[in-house]
Amino acid sequence: MAASSNSSLSGSSVSSDAEEYQPPIWKSYLYQLQQEAPRPKRIICPGEVENRPKYYGREFHGIISREQADELLGGVEGAYILRESQRQPGCYTLALRFGNQTLNYRLFYDGKHFVGEKRFESIHDLVTDGLITLYIETKASEYISKMTTNPIYEHIGYATLLREKVSRRLSRSKNEARKASVTSEEHPTVEKVHTFRGPHWCEYCANFMWGLIAQGVRCSDCGLNVHKQCSKHVPNDCQPDLKRIKKVYCCDLTTLVKAHNAQRPMVVDICIREIEARGLKSEGLYRVSGFTEHIEDVKMAFDRDGEKVDISANLYPDINIITGALKLYFRDLPIPVITYDTYSKFIEAAKISSADERLEAVHEVLMLLPPAHYETLRYLMIHLKKVTMNEKDNFMNAENLGIVFGPTLMRPPEDSMLTTLHDMRYQKLIVQILIENEDVLF
Repeated sequence: MAASSNSSLSGSSVSSDAEEYQPPIWKSYLYQLQQEAPRPKRIICPGEVENRPKYYGREFHGIISREQADELLGGVEGAYILRESQRQPGCYTLALRFGNQTLNYRLFYDGKHFVGEKRFESIHDLVTDGLITLYIETKASEYISKMTTNPIYEHIGYATLLREKVSRRLSRSKNEARKASVTSEEHPTVEKVHTFRGPHWCEYCANFMWGLIAQGVRCSDCGLNVHKQCSKHVPNDCQPDLKRIKKVYCCDLTTLVKAHNAQRPMVVDICIREIEARGLKSEGLYRVSGFTEHIEDVKMAFDRDGEKVDISANLYPDINIITGALKLYFRDLPIPVITYDTYSKFIEAAKISSADERLEAVHEVLMLLPPAHYETLRYLMIHLKKVTMNEKDNFMNAENLGIVFGPTLMRPPEDSMLTTLHDMRYQKLIVQILIENEDVLF
């Protein structure tokens, strides 16, 4: 789905519209809450229960009262059992401990387990999803109610797309008026509840789409992914011919790697290959910025053409455009290469005064990264080490590269400017250590 038609598209020049574009800032608060949610703890019945339904496991305790269920749960957060109703034999209840109280839900099965709209393959998944939802709605109810007040929707069409729309509008003649009225006809979104594999962010409000399954809806024509509550606010401006947008940039790293059955994201491999072929001796490599509009063009080319993208010197003679596109890819990741979960551990490791102990601590935290993140970081550090080996020509050593890549590869979980400023020197040091010791750490 393309960006909505807004006031920025009626400007007097193409360049002014392109300059107004800002990449979306993915918000990590709800993702952090999901990570903190209680984990399910199955309370197993010690003996065999007669007439236990075949689709329930040993968490089924037979006909017991609410009071007995409460006692069995023992006040443990996330603990759960299944029981048969005393009043209505043949009816089953999930008893779940959350928020210092026992919650009881009528449980159904029709080939899948459910208590509401969502259907699950297992009781464990149902309880996990329920705990996540309960925790997030308890901790962030006010936040969720305000999610749609500051949408990013009109900003996700990308600068190149905006320029193309403006150019067409400015060059449109009076004779094309009728044709223009047809092409501008609204096309409603075709939304279907969707289960996202791997972390996903809403492309309307930029917040995390929480839960295990059916986290939101997806437009079957253009692929726009949004929360169910956000879908009510999306304008009817779906453009199916743009449905291949956003296939590489702004996509979760692990999700992208799995989708392409690759070790690393294609954009990382292709950009680094191009940079090493013709740019290692370029002065100020990675420090000097390329022209923003051309970087956006490369981004759009990856999203449009994937592995067939052409970023050769014939199209982009300035190598700084390619380095800029690679840095932009890392900045646009919803979860940074150095993940939110490991961020504080890396910062603490950087504060260790002993060089040997600091190196060992960094190595231990590296082992906590998801495989796709680890492999991407490893490959990047090998490349950056090659950059430093050409320092005599490009004037870029490990410290300089640490300054560039520190905030690009790692961001604090909380969106705090004060934390970011405070941690900058440690971010730089972590990247510097990774580059200088890549042969030992990876």
